[in-house]
Parts: sequence; C-alpha cells; structure tokens
Amino acid sequence: MIEKFKETAKFLSNKIDFTPEVGIILGSGLGGLGTKVKNATIIAYEDIPNFPVSTVEGHSGKLIFGQLGNKKVVAMQGRFHYYEGYGMKEVTFPVRVMHFLGVKNLIVSNAAGGLNPHFKQGDLMIINDHINHFPEHPLRGKNLKELGVRFPDMSKVYNTELIKIAEEIATENNIGVQKGIYIGSPGPTLETKAEYRMFRTWGADATGMSTVPEVIVAHHQGMKVFGMSVITNVSEPADPNIETTHEKVQDVAGVVEPQMTKIITELINRM
Repeated sequence: MIEKFKETAKFLSNKIDFTPEVGIILGSGLGGLGTKVKNATIIAYEDIPNFPVSTVEGHSGKLIFGQLGNKKVVAMQGRFHYYEGYGMKEVTFPVRVMHFLGVKNLIVSNAAGGLNPHFKQGDLMIINDHINHFPEHPLRGKNLKELGVRFPDMSKVYNTELIKIAEEIATENNIGVQKGIYIGSPGPTLETKAEYRMFRTWGADATGMSTVPEVIVAHHQGMKVFGMSVITNVSEPADPNIETTHEKVQDVAGVVEPQMTKIITELINRM
C-alpha cells in the first residue's frame, strides 16, 4: 500500500513546483473555499492514479494546489465517505498521500448535526475532540512504521495552539464560534431521535459521517490538526415537522461558508 501512496504523490509532485505546507479537506456544501486558492493547479480525482472518486452531491471531486493566504496548500474539494462503499484505507488515502507531498498541517471541515441544546442552525463549531463510532478503524491491519507508531496516543489530537488562534480570529471579526466534541458514524441514514439522545449522553456536541478517519490518520503521521463543523441542523428543531435533507444541509453550509473561509484563511496566514 505504501508504494501506492508514493506513486500517487510522485504523480502529483510532477504537476506542481512547490511543497504544500497545509492540507485542507472541504466538506458538504463547503467546497467554495477552493475558489479562493490563488495560482491554482486543479486536478480531477478521476485523473489521479490510485485515487477514489467522490460520488456525493456537494463534493465536486477535485484536488486544488496553490496559495491560500501566505501558504502553499493542497485542498480536497470533496472527500470520500465510508457509506459510499469505500473501506477506511480508501477513505483516508488522500491524507496518506498528503504526507508524502510534505504536508505538515491538516485542516478539516464538515457539515454536522447539532446535539448540544445550546447550538443553533448555522453555528460554527471548532472541534476540540472526537468520538469514533465507525465500525472499521482506519489503522486496522499491519502498521506502517514509516508513517507512525502502532498505538498512537489520541488524548491530544486537535492542536490547542491552532484552536486558540482560530478563537482569536473569530473574536477579531465578530464571528461567533462554539467549541465541542464531534462524533463520527457510518451513515448514510441521518440519526434517529433515539440516536441523537444516545450521542448526547455519550458527550458529543455534533454528529456527522466523516472527519474522524482522516483525522486519525493525520495524527498517526504527526500532522497538526484543526477541525471545524458547520451546524446545519439541530436534534430538536423548533418545528418538529421539519425534515432534514442533504439539500438543506448544503444550503445552510453555503450560507455560513464565508465566515468559515475567513477564519481558515487567516488561520493559515498565522501558522
């Protein structure tokens, strides 16, 4: 498998003339940040050796190399999910490739359902911890010592320095942010009321179907990680007859995206 990581990284390196410092994964409805990348080299996933292809609406399936703020970046405009039928090695394949491209920092974003009763639709939540509720672990199988240790410590996954900087940026720009724990589960069904209550009892503040696998692999490789969720719906809406759909999730994420883009762009500047 490691040879595939290197093969793909070599293919991509031949398309650019710099080493990206920051990797960015853009979630549902949040792909617009990719348009802010300057001097961009854009490569479709289907043209990249060994790469999976995103099949979800709102995930355009492009890798974007260029400059965001004052840093060289590589941004995934669309990610891969376990519910699409991919195994965890495929879901996290791009993060492994980023390692061999030289990426040292990973920023992940997602659209999430709010569990914390104090959260409202449209809130931004800085992730400060997570719960892994996927049935398959991305590090299952033979450990690749070249990438990381067999039993990585997961007590400090989300970089506290980056969280502090992001909070300062939000305050300076009058952007309200929450902080909380994200629980990742397989999907593709949205949660039942009972599952919402269970996740909240476990201590989670927001729930989604991504992020956790990529973050685990990034941490395994020694990357600094920062994560942010857009709360696109809440577990107990004011109108109980409101039905959550993927289209509505994308719409809410799109409205809040400029605020998230502001925080992430400035965070990259200050890294």
